[in-house]
Amino acid sequence: MCGIAGWSAFDNDLRAQSAIIDAMADSLSSRGPDERGIWLDKHIALGHRRLSILDLAHGQQPMFFYEAGKPVLAMVFCGEIYNFQSLRGMLEKESYSFRTRSDSEVLLSLYHRYRDEMFPLLQGMFAVAIWDIPQNELTLGRDRLGIKPLNYVLKDQQIIFGSEPKALLCNPHCERITGPDELCEILDMVKTPGKTSYKDMKELRPGEILKFSRHGARSSQYWNLCTAPHTDNQKLTCDKVTALLEESIRSHLVSDVPISSLLSGGLDSSIIAVQGSRHLPGQLLTFSMDFTRNLSAFRADAVRSSPDELYARELAAFAGTAHESVLLNTEEIAAASVRDRVLEAVDSPPAYWGDMWPSMYLLFRRIKEKSSVALSGEGADELFGGYRWFHNPAAIASETFPWLTPGSSRYFGGSGLFNEEFINSLRMEEYRRARYEEAVREVTYLPGESDDEKAMRRISYLNITRFLQTLLDRNDRMSMAAGVEVRVPFCDHRLVEYVYNIPWSMKNTRTQEKGLLRDATRQWLPADINERVKTPYPSTQDGAYEVLLRNELRRIIEDRNSPIHPYLNTERVIKNSQRKASELSLPYNRGSMEMVISMNDWLRRYRVSIAI
Repeated sequence: MCGIAGWSAFDNDLRAQSAIIDAMADSLSSRGPDERGIWLDKHIALGHRRLSILDLAHGQQPMFFYEAGKPVLAMVFCGEIYNFQSLRGMLEKESYSFRTRSDSEVLLSLYHRYRDEMFPLLQGMFAVAIWDIPQNELTLGRDRLGIKPLNYVLKDQQIIFGSEPKALLCNPHCERITGPDELCEILDMVKTPGKTSYKDMKELRPGEILKFSRHGARSSQYWNLCTAPHTDNQKLTCDKVTALLEESIRSHLVSDVPISSLLSGGLDSSIIAVQGSRHLPGQLLTFSMDFTRNLSAFRADAVRSSPDELYARELAAFAGTAHESVLLNTEEIAAASVRDRVLEAVDSPPAYWGDMWPSMYLLFRRIKEKSSVALSGEGADELFGGYRWFHNPAAIASETFPWLTPGSSRYFGGSGLFNEEFINSLRMEEYRRARYEEAVREVTYLPGESDDEKAMRRISYLNITRFLQTLLDRNDRMSMAAGVEVRVPFCDHRLVEYVYNIPWSMKNTRTQEKGLLRDATRQWLPADINERVKTPYPSTQDGAYEVLLRNELRRIIEDRNSPIHPYLNTERVIKNSQRKASELSLPYNRGSMEMVISMNDWLRRYRVSIAI
């Protein structure tokens, strides 16, 4: 896994701009702590930071493809191509030869042979930039599900791109401005493909190819989540899910460094741990995370009925993994140095599930001591209907994003402490409506589908193409900040395409969520873990954490130079900051405070201007 950065311009000789591309690449050092590579030509500058996973002694980038002794292609690549060995065999039959064992070299040769037709052949997660030297043309591409990020700015006959916004912000042509649309995305938990928190900065959409030359830029989609008939009966469907999932997990185990897996003792992570342990030649490392207070004084709430620790240990013993429990306390997740590191990794306000960002970063930092690759279960809930809104008739019938309907929206509401003038200027309801209508227009239906079937297809589509993006982004930012590559077997596009088109009546085979997934994996797991109700990633229940938030909120409102100050409802903030914290703290009681604090930190440290 790596970090990539680049700059192409036709009104500038970039050979004289080495300091800028150096800074862009070096800003991504946590993504690639092992090696660094830079290449400049008149109209292109490429930077690369490498985290060595495959072929540790080779695979350096930028990588070049030669014809008659001259370089014709230059590439920087971030990610993993899981089917690179079969693709290599295919190319060898066409007389291509290889100097390394890396997937990077296979990818570059594949592009030489197939150009953009290469992308549908790939199985994996990736962001790639390839420069055609004779044609002076840049190609950017991103994986189908958007697992690996790639941001860019198009401006004045130039394109600037990188794995994270911070790389682009090292370039003087990129402005630090946020506007109404961007603020709506931040405050309202609307994740629109292609949008970022910066006004002129975009994100390459999942499954998108962007071409840039002196003639301008043009974009195309090589993949979309498409509707297709499902003709398999229940048993065959269950068997195919089992086979696809096992194959995906097996393919995600290719590595030349130790592999680990996140393990909560829930259904999704347990499936991965059991199959990973079965197919990995050595012993799989597993890691669980919780808070010290949760072990001694856990209280069940609306979303968490039980702590993870006992289930995680049971599954680890069952699968024979080398397991480690990471226990955190309030002081660790609230430490200024940790919060600063989280903000540096996100380049945007890490607001929702505010305590989860630092806890996840600290978890990956512990994992890094023993492993540079971790498997994780993101995607299972979106595919198989794990969230409560899949089973809530009001959410299903609503004409908005299901996680923003009454009963669910309190977990994501972050605008409660801002003043009315500011909120009204953003026109958040209008923006949300426009983005929702834009999303549902993308959904296609089968002839004869009932209204109920169409509604469940819409919810599935919104979860896979919008909600999942937030989780994948959080996972990527926190893991790469610690120098760990996270792989997500449930996001294999073959599994996604198949499960998306399974009728809801076949997925929802029980009164319990994710019935089909439970049926498909019953033979792999202990019965109590196969039947365990969905429990989300741990969040602290320590009232002391809420006290620290209120203290920080008080400091912000007392400092009239705080950049967020003009946009706050002062009376409401003061009242909130003075409220006595209860012994039990729950995430949905903290969201507004965490939003204000993270927004203030972002505006101040990144020197971001709000343009309304």
